[in-house]
Amino acid sequence: MPSISALTTVLHAILVGIALSSPNCRSQPGDASFPNPDQIQQFNSSIGGRLVPVIPTGKFCQNVGGCTDDQWNDPAFREVIPGSMLQPNWEQNFVSNPPSICYRNTTNCGQGSVPILGINATCVADIQEGVRFAHKYNLRTAIKASGHDYLGRSTAKNSLLFWTHNFKNITFHDSFKIGGKDLGSSVTFGSGVHLDTLYQAAKARGKIFVGANVRSVVASGGYLQGGGHSILSPRFGLGSDNALEFQVVIANGNLITASEAEHPDLFWAIRGGGAGSWGVIISATIRTYPAFSAVVHNAALTLNSSDAAADLARLHASHIFDWDNEKIGHYFSFVKTSPSVFLWGMSSLWPNASEAAVNASLAPFLDKAVLLATNVSVDLSNNVVNDQVGILDQAGLNAALGSRLISAQIYRSDLSGVRDTYKQLFDAGASNIIGLMVAGGQVSENAHIDSAVHPKWRTAKALVTLETIWNDDATPAEVKTFQQGITNVQVPILDKLAGGLGSGSYSNEGDVFEPNFQVTFYGPNYARLSAIKKVYDPDDLFIVGAGVGSERWGSQGLCRVE
Repeated sequence: MPSISALTTVLHAILVGIALSSPNCRSQPGDASFPNPDQIQQFNSSIGGRLVPVIPTGKFCQNVGGCTDDQWNDPAFREVIPGSMLQPNWEQNFVSNPPSICYRNTTNCGQGSVPILGINATCVADIQEGVRFAHKYNLRTAIKASGHDYLGRSTAKNSLLFWTHNFKNITFHDSFKIGGKDLGSSVTFGSGVHLDTLYQAAKARGKIFVGANVRSVVASGGYLQGGGHSILSPRFGLGSDNALEFQVVIANGNLITASEAEHPDLFWAIRGGGAGSWGVIISATIRTYPAFSAVVHNAALTLNSSDAAADLARLHASHIFDWDNEKIGHYFSFVKTSPSVFLWGMSSLWPNASEAAVNASLAPFLDKAVLLATNVSVDLSNNVVNDQVGILDQAGLNAALGSRLISAQIYRSDLSGVRDTYKQLFDAGASNIIGLMVAGGQVSENAHIDSAVHPKWRTAKALVTLETIWNDDATPAEVKTFQQGITNVQVPILDKLAGGLGSGSYSNEGDVFEPNFQVTFYGPNYARLSAIKKVYDPDDLFIVGAGVGSERWGSQGLCRVE
């Protein structure tokens, strides 16, 4: 790996003359205001030599003699590469002239949208020094824990990266107190702790918590800041509903505590106000619950027409309230494998239930569903809940997402609308439609919690997500078409079902190009969030796509547009 001074010397040599001189822009390589090699080396010394060059995953693979498909698609492999994102399309810059792209087989790799320098932080002081350095030289910043980020907010062109993967502390509390108030059993964990590690640590203590269903997520980062849904949410609420405290380095470089007792305005904002906008999260503390046994029921069906798939969507919608008494969360999805073949799957988690009871509860729905299908498979497993959540997710896929929260009222009153929406989406080319029955139950009952979570979550029954995937060899023009298919075609169809103007989405699994993101992701909370942003980050040091304050900046977050 090249030395820091050598890297910065090269950057200055090749980028002088193309820099932006406007005072409304961040400093970039080639600017007179950008730190020179000596200044960068001095900063590196101040943080114990933990400044690292950052390169795209494709370049890393080329430097080590190539990466196998298994490595390219492995979140754990990508996690140790500072510039790597789980979805490699976010590492690219498809819109620059010429495009700056780097995949495994790319000739003349560009830096794309990958930061140029990164702080491989091992302590809070590293983060604090980095924030002060970024302020001093007016640098673009990015924050990354694992790179599990469907909106590309953990990477940014010409930026300084705060990489928190080394913050792996875990502490369980039998009695966690804030302001003299006992908040009960909880766990504090750093912003480098993956969910698979945390689930197993909790298992050893007979505990469980609200977390995502994929292993590579770092819960203290974007997950909680976006609200954080879970297959356990109908029983225990959203992840952010269970957050008790955050340790965060804010834009002035200070480490502060955000809780109901300290900086309650920031505590309000961090719980649902969007990832990457508030500072560098050092740790989070969340509630824990007694662990329990759980049955996971998986069903898979093959359907041979879009009409049959739409009929199944309607049938499923007519039964989703069947399991409310047990507060069951479940996932369901349609994958279009050919013009006339659709694979449908459903996975549900049943606390403290027998397999016989689960089969009996699902029979009224599945007995009808199988009549629409050509192939059917069902399997069940019974284990402690910690081993039933946190599946292995796949990385290395280029993907664009869009989503909408669908209210319980729509499912109760407009089954034909549900069917028509799925049929229109299939006919419009949608190939992956993922439904997450992770609302209702305790999520609705937690409407009294004062946080920045979009209020649409409290009346929702499901989050429906649209996903388009493409190959690494797609041209920039083709990538634009794929993305616009989500933004301009598929999401508007789903939006009509969700209620149109004023409908809500989940900011962690949505479209970064949402034209009205302030309303779609944050609803009536946006004005308050914007005011809090000005208190804790008055110079917009932490700006991400579709994040609070991003409307003041261009698409790359490098120059103001106001």
